[in-house]
Amino acid sequence: MIDIPFTLDQLRILKAIAAEGSFKRAADSLYVSQPAVSLQVQHLERQLDVPLFDRGGRRAQLTEAGQLLLSYGDRILSLCQETCRAIDDLQNLNGGTLIIGASQTTGTYLMPQMIGLFRKKYPEVSVQLHVHSTRRTAWSVANGQVDLAIIGGEIPADLHDSLEITPYAEDELALILPISHQLAQVGALPIDELYKLQFITLDSQSTIRKAIDRVLLDSGVDPRQLAIAMELNSIEAIKNAVQAGLGAAFLSVTAIEKELQMGALQQVRIDGVVIKRMLLQIRNPNRYRSKATEAFCNEVLPVFRDKA
Repeated sequence: MIDIPFTLDQLRILKAIAAEGSFKRAADSLYVSQPAVSLQVQHLERQLDVPLFDRGGRRAQLTEAGQLLLSYGDRILSLCQETCRAIDDLQNLNGGTLIIGASQTTGTYLMPQMIGLFRKKYPEVSVQLHVHSTRRTAWSVANGQVDLAIIGGEIPADLHDSLEITPYAEDELALILPISHQLAQVGALPIDELYKLQFITLDSQSTIRKAIDRVLLDSGVDPRQLAIAMELNSIEAIKNAVQAGLGAAFLSVTAIEKELQMGALQQVRIDGVVIKRMLLQIRNPNRYRSKATEAFCNEVLPVFRDKA
């Protein structure tokens, strides 16, 4: 690496002399002594091995080398000031970038609302949302590519030591039926009745499907005994299929909030069973926690904790 033969202070002194026209007035503007200014100029000329001032006249005149250094020095000092402003803006949430990760359901249906609230409070902060499987999202957080994430699946065991894992909120899985279904208005459906329904699910290899099956089993519902009439590749497709009367489905309440409000789908309670999973907040404890990340965690996540 090439040694830089000048300091920022020396560039400031050069600029002040050029602006004031004399060493004395430059020293006064910088609140230092004239000998200190002269000494710094001498050191600078010795380091560069060129004269920077024509000392023949009464006014300090820059030589060609001095003009060249002043030109670059102005740009260097300006860039330094811009850097300080950018860092200050970042610390005060007037700039910067927040990168958030999420698993599929959370990223599609919950995160946009969170980001909307954050952007309303801090419009100058750029927000990126990366929606992938739980496994890929967890890797992105562990590798420092994502500031924090909210996920609903199972985190790979080999990443547990690399992540700070915090329970965020319970996510209820709802049994949904077409509003015209004969059981749609039942107060509470016995578990045995579930096995008489035709279900629409995600593909059996889907990460979300595996997570739902695991939660169902933990709640006393055997997913292997459910009659699967159709497998689709997206939650939106499942919602549309249920609305069309093609079967029942288990989906996150977060994913069907709009349809329930509009009366397009009917949620049916299961007698004695509430099916829930825990959403997790994950971050890399060794990654610098920016002001934007702090604000998102402290001001946005608590608002949606009860809505998840």
